[in-house]
Amino acid sequence: MIRLERRVDQPAWLKVAVPAGSVLAALLAGAVMLSLTGHDALDTYQRILERGFTSQGAFTATLTAATPLLFTGLCAAVAFRMRIFNIGGEGQLIMGAVGASAAGLALGDGPLFITVVGMVVAGAACGAVWAAIAGALRAWANTNEIITTLMLNYVAANLATYLVFGSKSYWRKLDGTGAMFPQGKPLVEGAHWPSVDFGNFTVGFGFFLGTAIAIGLFVLFRSTRFGFQVKVIGDEPRAARYAGMHTKRTIFGLMALSGAIAGIGGASDVGDTRYVLDPKALQQAGYGYAGIVVAALARLNPIAVVFVAILMGGLANAGRALQGPDFPAGLVGTLQGLLLVFTLAGELFARYRVRRVVTEHADPAEPIEPAPAVTA
Repeated sequence: MIRLERRVDQPAWLKVAVPAGSVLAALLAGAVMLSLTGHDALDTYQRILERGFTSQGAFTATLTAATPLLFTGLCAAVAFRMRIFNIGGEGQLIMGAVGASAAGLALGDGPLFITVVGMVVAGAACGAVWAAIAGALRAWANTNEIITTLMLNYVAANLATYLVFGSKSYWRKLDGTGAMFPQGKPLVEGAHWPSVDFGNFTVGFGFFLGTAIAIGLFVLFRSTRFGFQVKVIGDEPRAARYAGMHTKRTIFGLMALSGAIAGIGGASDVGDTRYVLDPKALQQAGYGYAGIVVAALARLNPIAVVFVAILMGGLANAGRALQGPDFPAGLVGTLQGLLLVFTLAGELFARYRVRRVVTEHADPAEPIEPAPAVTA
């Protein structure tokens, strides 16, 4: 008989072998799929590697695509560590973009440092408030956070759409072409976030900021009292309450922190990439839902989220660059799905070991000896 037995301790090598093996298995499964559809797997993977990472300008585009995934991946990873399922990274990122664009428009004529700080703070505040709504309902009303965060995504999307396309708000351009064709009011050039040129590729400020946040979260969860409380409440909430931990306040604070990170991602989208509040583009990109995949692939490790975001950004960038008659349109999405499936399967074997149990069946013809008598 085969059964799964939970591991008491995970070997250190297993934490590296499982993700690496999952990626390799996903690539092999993708190669089989490509071969069955009449495509050369090695040639396809080589083209993805070139357009996503090695060709001229490819890595710059990959980091640009990876930056919002980095923030939404961290957003999901933070909440999921305590088994709080924040599905609202999409809405929190959009609300962060709303707040950051307002700050950028208001501060754009001033020093760049003040503008960037103002946009980051405004984006974080708006994202935190939006997530805190669901956090408060979860903590004090015991409402399912999956439903509330998912519904708030639609509210945020419709609100941003109304600000640009349905009203004459501060965010809408009202002069020139904006008077006839609704569009967001762009930031002045002096409010664009800086970037660093490394010769072969360029890295925007948002990616540096996201990496710094990932390092800070890694330290927070490993070396602080708050991180210890998050772990205990996530594993044994009743034991945490018995120990006197403030579970409701921790849930509320963790949700606000998760939303703030996604909100900074919205600020980065405005300051690094679009330079305008563009609700339709943000909804079509699906950064929040892709961030959940990133967090799962990274096993909720903030440092690993950085590298997984780059991988997913490279796949997305290659898919856009290569899409055509000779390139399978759904290949990138299929590869991302295979990565998720094999990673979740690998996580199962990381947590459990396979045991073969041998059971001995007694011979029905053999008489059963009575149990010995027990005397006091």
